[in-house]
Amino acid sequence: MSLTNRGKIRIWEIVFRGQYNGGALPTNLYIRLVTSATAPTVDTNLVSELTEIASGNGYTAGGFSLSKNSTDFDTLTEDDTNNRGDILIKDVAWTASGGPLPASGNGARYAVLTDDNATDANREVLAFWDLTTDRSVSDTQDLTLQDLGLRLNEAA
Repeated sequence: MSLTNRGKIRIWEIVFRGQYNGGALPTNLYIRLVTSATAPTVDTNLVSELTEIASGNGYTAGGFSLSKNSTDFDTLTEDDTNNRGDILIKDVAWTASGGPLPASGNGARYAVLTDDNATDANREVLAFWDLTTDRSVSDTQDLTLQDLGLRLNEAA
């Protein structure tokens, strides 16, 4: 997992200022799947900079909605020994239905965490995970992301 530089700023705003991007905190966050065509980096700011997998067959454009609660962010751990906090997101799954997932094109190479901006292309990329290879599944099979983690620590 890597936090984007934008994600680091937004987390600071949420925690220390109680605001987000000068306005209200996001109601939901999203996990979406993107291809290797435009790999996210720590300098990626917006969804418009990435190529989402094709929608259909069980995948909806925009990804999987997460509520900011203890069900969707199911593990919060304070690690005083290593001076960090660890956050785990619940397992997220898509079931291919009516054909393969993705419906066409390249498989999912990255999962990205975004805010809930009303304009999809302007959703901010807060973090991303490299799935190590393009991921696709056949009709009726599940594509499951388990234990997506965020580790927050301070470098000395």
